[in-house]
Amino acid sequence: MGREPKGSAGLSKAAREIGKFAGLMTASTMTLETFARGTKTSFTLRVQDLLKAEDIEQLPIELSSVPCETSAHGTIITLSDLDQQLHFPNPSSLRQILLQDYGRETGFAIAVNDKTLGVDDVAGAFKSETLLPEGVGPVELRFAISDRKSVSRQPGIVIRVDGKVVGKPSFFGLDELGYFPPKLLRRLYGEVNADGLRDHVTAGWDGLIENSVLLKRITEMVQPVVLAAFKEKHGREMQLAHARLSRSIQERIAALPENRREFAEKAIRKVLDRYYDEPSDKIEPLIYVLLEAIERTDYAAVVRHLAEARMRDVTALAEVLDEFGLADLAHLAERAHARNSFLDNLEALASSKDTLEAQMHKAIENNLWIFGAEYGIFSSNRTLQRVVGSFTGQKFTGKRANKRPDLLLSENMRGQYLLIEFKRPAHQLQREDYIQATSYRHDLGAYVHKPIKVLLVGGGCAADFPTQNLEPDIQTMTYFDVISAARRHLDWQLTSQDL
Repeated sequence: MGREPKGSAGLSKAAREIGKFAGLMTASTMTLETFARGTKTSFTLRVQDLLKAEDIEQLPIELSSVPCETSAHGTIITLSDLDQQLHFPNPSSLRQILLQDYGRETGFAIAVNDKTLGVDDVAGAFKSETLLPEGVGPVELRFAISDRKSVSRQPGIVIRVDGKVVGKPSFFGLDELGYFPPKLLRRLYGEVNADGLRDHVTAGWDGLIENSVLLKRITEMVQPVVLAAFKEKHGREMQLAHARLSRSIQERIAALPENRREFAEKAIRKVLDRYYDEPSDKIEPLIYVLLEAIERTDYAAVVRHLAEARMRDVTALAEVLDEFGLADLAHLAERAHARNSFLDNLEALASSKDTLEAQMHKAIENNLWIFGAEYGIFSSNRTLQRVVGSFTGQKFTGKRANKRPDLLLSENMRGQYLLIEFKRPAHQLQREDYIQATSYRHDLGAYVHKPIKVLLVGGGCAADFPTQNLEPDIQTMTYFDVISAARRHLDWQLTSQDL
């Protein structure tokens, strides 16, 4: 049946046989013809013969050998007597599957319905253009932007010289553009035919001379063509990403002075262009931090200077980037040291046996960053305070009034809710505390009509506190663990930035 491919020794005998006979799943007859050294050798397998055979290894194979042209080489497998209960594969879908795995292979060609697999088979937007870079001669650019999230295991554009692929696919500098969405690169598939680069190919034919002036000229002409095609195809998607901005962010932008608003809109547009297909919960924290920076006078001045420098020479841009970095580090240092001081005071408060829930509540409610970055954008407001006040006022009356819990209900920019129940730092969380916290969530759900995440904070966990089969989105923390984690994060900021 022919020589086994390399690496097949590790495969089971049954697996190899299944691969060889896979064609008979869709056809009753399979014929194999192979051409080599002036001889054509062929044999035919039939399903009915396989079914009759008691031992597949004893199945007689009748080989036919006849002379052929010495130039003929290769193998042809023909499936006939196809199963009429199966539909023929869709040619377009079949090409997409083959492109994914074999589109970049060299040494052989794949044809579907007599059409060789190529760039124009990508389901998406196809472009073909002839460029004339100086000193290179005509260069043919053919590329496609797939409708799928990924077009190939090796996306990008390859360079062909005299019909041969030189080096690996590249993105012609698109991957170095800070504002270009990285995920879009996986949709790019194409080739550049540039025979004028034959004197710039390395000896091993595995790449082009890195400092080739001609290659640079081609790159400078290819990049804007591909970039314009991406903007044309995905411009609408990027506009929709802009429209997804939450109302709170829109209100903050509108509240900025007109001169800062312009820079804020440009900066946010670049963030959205780069991460346009990411969910809002990933994009909005970035924009939130960006607005925090622009709202500060020192940041606004640097951002404005940075924007103006983009239209001047590279030296000026480098100087401004350095200035922006210094201002950024100064702000980080100032904030990190202030937060460290806050943690010192909070730790002293938590260390006292006389500290009450209300005191910890008051200290923490406007500093939820201590719980981690994901909680930094949560904040409370008067509406949520009234909700909690109304709930506790109705539930804890009369003799039960002295058992009223200390609850903080917060909301982030995406409308998600966080319920924190504070216990005294000297209190060990018990099973009863867990049951109460979950019941508070169920009761408050009647007021806010959305899922609520619960944080239960105390001095530690007692032996009877449940650890398994907990309700979803409920988390316990101790004050000292929270403070310790917050310190580590601040120390990392200060150390990594050499502040």
